[in-house]
Amino acid sequence: MPTLPITARITLPPSAQRGEVVTVRVLVRHPMERAVDAPGLTPLPRKILHTLRVTYAGEEVFRMALSPGIAANPYLEFTTVATETGDLVFTWEEDGGTLYQREARLVVT
Repeated sequence: MPTLPITARITLPPSAQRGEVVTVRVLVRHPMERAVDAPGLTPLPRKILHTLRVTYAGEEVFRMALSPGIAANPYLEFTTVATETGDLVFTWEEDGGTLYQREARLVVT
């Protein structure tokens, strides 16, 4: 994975009881690029996040299609059920196929 030009704030409980519904919050900041820098100048490649996938303990638990109309720095919230201690892996895909990844660990007691 490339070095992240995004900043992601991921918030979830540090631990949960097995079977508990946990809330996951994500705020991502990404330097979106427009298609053209200024009139008469060379077009810039479009770099917009278009997909977010989240896996937990190896299984996909959340997927969302993003678009420029949602927000420059999208905030989202979803829930999942705590089944086992494991990593939530957040993967964003940008135009052009570049992937960015972050992880957060959920401890199940």
